[in-house]
Amino acid sequence: MSNLLSSLSKTVHASVILAIVLFLGLFYQNNGFVFDVTFYSWLARYTHVVVGIMWIGLLWYFNFVQIPNMAKIPDEQKPAIGKVIAPAALFYFRWGAALTVLSGLILAYLNGYLHDAMTLSLGSGIPKHTAIGIGMWLAIIMAINVWFVIWPNQKRALGIVECDADLKAKSAKTAMLFSRTNTLLSLPMLLTMVAAQNLY
Repeated sequence: MSNLLSSLSKTVHASVILAIVLFLGLFYQNNGFVFDVTFYSWLARYTHVVVGIMWIGLLWYFNFVQIPNMAKIPDEQKPAIGKVIAPAALFYFRWGAALTVLSGLILAYLNGYLHDAMTLSLGSGIPKHTAIGIGMWLAIIMAINVWFVIWPNQKRALGIVECDADLKAKSAKTAMLFSRTNTLLSLPMLLTMVAAQNLY
C-alpha cells in the first residue's frame, strides 16, 4: 500500500480504477444505464465537479496559503516557490479553469438550458436558469481573469518571461489583485450553482 501511495501517478491511477469499479457496480446493480443524454449529462457534471474542485481548490490555496505566507519565507528559499511550486500549481489552476467552464457549458447544453441560462432567463423567467446563468457568467469572468490577466502577469512575476524589476513587481501585484477578485467571486458563484440544483 505504501508503494501505491508514495507515487502520485499510481495513486491517481488507482483512484480512477476504483471510480470505474464503483461505477460498474452501480451500473450492474441498476441493470445497466441507458447511454443517452441523461448519462452524458451525468458524465459532464462529474467532470465539471472534478475539474471545478481542482480550480477553486488551487485558487483558495494561492489566496489562503501561498500569498499570505510568502513574506514569512526567507529570501533564499523563495526561488523554490517561484521556480517550482507556483508554475506547477498555475498549470493545473489555468487548465482547471478552462475545463470547468467547458464542461459546464457542455452540461448546460445537454440539459437544454444553455441559451436560457446565458441570457439569465430574461425571456422565459425560469428562476433556476437565472441562478445557474449568474453562476456561469461569474465562472466565465473568473476564467477570463485566470487566462488573460493572472497567468500573463504571473509569467512576468515568476521570471518565466523576462522583464525589468518594476514591471515584475507591478505584475505580481496585478496577479494578486485579480486572484483576490476571483476569490471574492468564488462564493457567490458556488452559491448560485448549488442553489440552481437544490432550491428550485
